[in-house]
Amino acid sequence: MNVHMIRPVYQLAIIVCLITGVSAQLALPSAAGAEAFFFATGAPNGLMATGSAPSVSGSLEIESADDFVLNAPTVINQATFTGLLTGTAQTSTIGQVTVEIYRVFPNDSVNPPGTVPTRTNSPSDVALTERTNTAGGGLTVQTTLISSSFTAANSVLTGIHPIPNQTTGGDGAVTGREVQFTVNFSNPLNLPADHYFFVPQVQASGGNFLWLSGPRPIVAPGGTPFTPDLQSWIRNGSLDPNWLRVGTDIVGGATPPTFNGSFSLSGTIVPEPTTWLLLGSGLVGLLWRKASMQNRRS
Repeated sequence: MNVHMIRPVYQLAIIVCLITGVSAQLALPSAAGAEAFFFATGAPNGLMATGSAPSVSGSLEIESADDFVLNAPTVINQATFTGLLTGTAQTSTIGQVTVEIYRVFPNDSVNPPGTVPTRTNSPSDVALTERTNTAGGGLTVQTTLISSSFTAANSVLTGIHPIPNQTTGGDGAVTGREVQFTVNFSNPLNLPADHYFFVPQVQASGGNFLWLSGPRPIVAPGGTPFTPDLQSWIRNGSLDPNWLRVGTDIVGGATPPTFNGSFSLSGTIVPEPTTWLLLGSGLVGLLWRKASMQNRRS
C-alpha cells in the first residue's frame, strides 16, 4: 500500500474517534465542562418563621416552600437553610431531615378543589424529587448553632386553614435556638432549567422546627436576586394538595407582607448538549480541513 494512502486512513480514524467522543458527551453530559453554581436568598431577617416537618409516626406533615430559578441544567450538591428549634429540641435530638423539590403549578398537578384563594404561582401538587437522611435517602446533614436565642416577629405553625378561615394574622412571635443546616446530597439533584420550589423539613424531638425568613426582595451581595421571585407558601397534610401564601393569605391585612425563606444552593451548571455539539463539530471540521490540506501536498 502507498504510504500516502496510509496517512489519510489514520487521520480518518482519529476523526471518527472524535465524533464518537462527542456523541458520548451528548448521551451523557460530563461535569468536566461545568461552571460553578451558587444561589442564596440571604441571612434570616427575623420577620417570619414557618413550620416544616415530615410526617413521622403519624404526625401531621407541614411543608414550607420558597422558589428559585435555574437558567441551565444544574447539578446541586449542597444546600443550606436556617431555622429555629423550639421547646427542648436540640441539634442532638434532630431526627429525619428531608429536602423536596417542587415545580410551579400547574406542573405535576391536577385541577384542585377550591379550598384556597388561588393556586397561581404555587408549588405543584406533588414533589418532583426528594432526598432524606434515612438509609439510602441520598442526603447527609450537619448542623451549626448560630444563636442560643433568636426571635422571629411572627410565625405560622398551626394556623393553616382552608377558605374562608385562611387569614389568621399568623401565630405570633416565636423564640428558639437559631440553627443552620448544611445538607450534602450524596445523590445530587440533577435538574433541567426551570422554576422550582425548595422545601426543607426537619423532625425535632421535644419541640418544633420553623424555617426562618430571608430578605424579600433579595439583595446582593448576600443574596442572588432573580425575577420573578415568588413569595413563600405553606401547607399541612389537611390542606394537601393545595397551598396557601404565608403573607398574602395567612398574615393578610390591607397591605399583606410577603416572605422568602433563608436558604442557599450550590453545585455545577452543566453545558447543554448543543454546546458539546458545537465544540466537537468545530474541532472535527478543523482536523478534517488540516488532513485534506496535507493530502493535497503529498
